[in-house]
Amino acid sequence: MKPTKILFVCHGNICRSPMAEFILKAMVKFKGLEARYYIESAAVSTEEIGNPIYPYAKHCLEHHGISYDASKSARQITQADYHRFDRIICMDASNLRWLRRIIPTDPDGKVRLMMSYAGYTRDVADPWYTGDFETTYRDLVEGCEAMLKQDVLF
Repeated sequence: MKPTKILFVCHGNICRSPMAEFILKAMVKFKGLEARYYIESAAVSTEEIGNPIYPYAKHCLEHHGISYDASKSARQITQADYHRFDRIICMDASNLRWLRRIIPTDPDGKVRLMMSYAGYTRDVADPWYTGDFETTYRDLVEGCEAMLKQDVLF
């Protein structure tokens, strides 16, 4: 079986999208589903390219026992990523607008907002502005769990 390729996207790829990447990787590992998924993250902007995961994001993951790749550095999404990934999951509506500058159309219906998996129209809380990484963590866990649950049902 070919793995489902998931790309999480946020503004800079140093907080929300890498947190989502490593949260989902931990979940699929715990459930023994690693062979079913390939997971990465990227940014819509160029502002943080090459930078590591934000220290408070790392601390939040560590606090919850989520391992991460310390060598992870921010990268920008490309048009080629549309063809490489089965799902492109944005953290908020602003990310989606920025994404449309890079990938103008979504003919295959690959692009979704993260919280839509959990049945919400709201954005994932942005800790860059709030400093509240715990709320972001809870949003991401809820969205990832809902996505995996939907995958099991279909």
